[in-house]
Amino acid sequence: MYVGYIFVFVIISFLATQLYCYSFAKCGCTVFKCLSDYLWQSLVPLIFFSFVWMLYRFLDEQEKVAAVKKEHVEMELKFLKSQINPHVLFNNLNTIYSYSIEKPNEVPDMILMLSDNLKHVLHESNSKTVPLEKEIQFIDNYIRFQRIRVEGVKQIQYEKDIDSYDYEIAPLLLITIIENAFKHSALHSDISILIKVGSGVLECVCENGFKDEDEASSFKIGLQNLEKRLALIYEDAYELNIKKGETFKVYLKLILTNVPSSAVER
Repeated sequence: MYVGYIFVFVIISFLATQLYCYSFAKCGCTVFKCLSDYLWQSLVPLIFFSFVWMLYRFLDEQEKVAAVKKEHVEMELKFLKSQINPHVLFNNLNTIYSYSIEKPNEVPDMILMLSDNLKHVLHESNSKTVPLEKEIQFIDNYIRFQRIRVEGVKQIQYEKDIDSYDYEIAPLLLITIIENAFKHSALHSDISILIKVGSGVLECVCENGFKDEDEASSFKIGLQNLEKRLALIYEDAYELNIKKGETFKVYLKLILTNVPSSAVER
């Protein structure tokens, strides 16, 4: 490409110099005399316009690369979220099915809770961000659902300390941590969940006992999805720590975005 461009540039420079020499200057010089005296007058505008053309091409390529990257990120996010949604809903449906046999009186309330969660997943999960209050309500609903599901089997400690709901958060991040804690915790164990928001910083701490080494490993694998989404959405504005000792502990810290002023006014 560049060899061809240089060849064309040299030809145009030569012809332009000859045109200027014989048509405008009319010096009657030889070819070599024309080149030595007037070549610079052809090169200056050619170099200028070549620079403008190359700059335009560079900017155009950068826009194309940025568009491709954005499309790739959006497709990957949709794929990652599609892995989350069916998994959570499938577990909830299994719970309702088992309760329809063992405790049918509990089923209507569970269906209502699942319906609320379905609305959130279907209508909010495709948004880039959602109001923090909606996401916390989704978590509250999920915890209430699980209290019914694990009654007499596991102890749930759920605490919230939120100074303001005037923030937005990417949907379905916290549920990955919390849902995995229920899925992989041992029978007759404690599950501790803390969600704290202060000065625009959200901290989520989830701790649970685990069954064995295989369960702990699968728990980590399940969190890889979360880490990919965090890297794509929050880049350097998050911290995720996973510790395995006597219990499995996950700590997530996010720098939240404020709710746009236009949304607040509405």
